[in-house]
Amino acid sequence: MQSAHAARCRSGRTDWAAIVELYEALLRITGSVVVAINRAVAIAEARGAAEGLAALDALQADARLAQYRPYWAARAALLARTGSAAAAAEAYRRAIGLESDPAVRAFLQRELSYLT
Repeated sequence: MQSAHAARCRSGRTDWAAIVELYEALLRITGSVVVAINRAVAIAEARGAAEGLAALDALQADARLAQYRPYWAARAALLARTGSAAAAAEAYRRAIGLESDPAVRAFLQRELSYLT
């Protein structure tokens, strides 16, 4: 994964399709919800926010995500990119409520402020 990102220094572009493939392989090995979220974000970069959001939607049944701030932050960002400002704002508020780090909270609050 790191090599795929680092290749951007030479080519000037990130090979998001390769990164999606790497996350898919890692997901098959680990079954990790964290990997699944990262995969969804990579899908959004490779194929568009709507497809990334669909990949996140497929994870909704996992009860662990209800209290997992990175899920809500990723969801908020992708909703914003699809033009769903009200739903994005709700997801940002949920992420903010789950975050204890002041710097991360401030970042999320700034992102939320761009929607209003």
